[in-house]
Amino acid sequence: MEAHAHPSGPFAVGTFSSGDGPRFAGLVAGGRVLDLRTVPDLPGGGATTRGLLERWDDALPLLRAAAEEAGGAWRPLDGLTVHAPVEPRQILQSGANYRTHVIDLAVAHEPEGGRPAEQVREETAAMMDRRAAEDRPYMFIGLPSSVAGPYDDVVIPDWCEKPDWELELAAVIGRPAYRVPEDEALEHVAAYTIANDLTAREAVFRRDMPEIGTDWLRAKNPPTFTPLGPYLVPSAFVGDPGDLRVTLKLNGDVMQDESTKDMIFGVARLVAYASQAVRLLPGDLVLTGSPAGNGMHWGRLLRPGDVMEGSITGLGAQRNACVAERA
Repeated sequence: MEAHAHPSGPFAVGTFSSGDGPRFAGLVAGGRVLDLRTVPDLPGGGATTRGLLERWDDALPLLRAAAEEAGGAWRPLDGLTVHAPVEPRQILQSGANYRTHVIDLAVAHEPEGGRPAEQVREETAAMMDRRAAEDRPYMFIGLPSSVAGPYDDVVIPDWCEKPDWELELAAVIGRPAYRVPEDEALEHVAAYTIANDLTAREAVFRRDMPEIGTDWLRAKNPPTFTPLGPYLVPSAFVGDPGDLRVTLKLNGDVMQDESTKDMIFGVARLVAYASQAVRLLPGDLVLTGSPAGNGMHWGRLLRPGDVMEGSITGLGAQRNACVAERA
């Protein structure tokens, strides 16, 4: 993988297990993992990453100190199973937040014999300009039961004919956030991670109920449709979340490769907007939308045997193979 496939900063935090043993929170540094249950004074006894996020301001200095300590219960990363780095209670998802992505999707969804592609592009671009000026993101909710680990198989349901990839930057909430202003929103983001927000394209629009519109329940939430991780990288180590490279390869071929600069609404705006309606809790995820280069654009959707590799600058990389649902 590229240079940006490795987490930046002195350490990251994840969820691990060894053999058939219980899952535990671990601190990752230099190819080693420290079992955080062995570190004194950590919130929640260091057992879960969500316990750490509940009191992130207290946990972070203790994690820094543990990362610098030579002794302790360190073990090789290679010998451990890496799970999704956190169990969120809520997942807030952003739709139509990358300009080029939305224009490409509009062209791909235009029915045969419909408007010319150039007209669709112009009208969609005007719509995106209007959305940016009106300053109202489009957000919806996802289910935690869709989350999978960063190296787990993605199971394509037997009913799903158009499974598609959507690699995204995910902001991980630390301090609870309710009705926070945009200029304070990033203070509530403890860390960042990678999410692949898979979509069953044929289920997005309910043809039988056009007056209601989208069906995000079926389109987004089958089990394993949200590979997450590998790790939580503290926001202090990430730099500007509005200037990260989002790259997805399918079977080794680059499909998505775009900067988060192409987002219409940045992380702070999305967190602030979501918090006006929802009380965001520690461990919750705010997904920020996906850049151009999804399967609908390429005319090539996922099928069993495909391997997706997704990376974001400074956040590491995930790798997921696609398998058919067993009858």
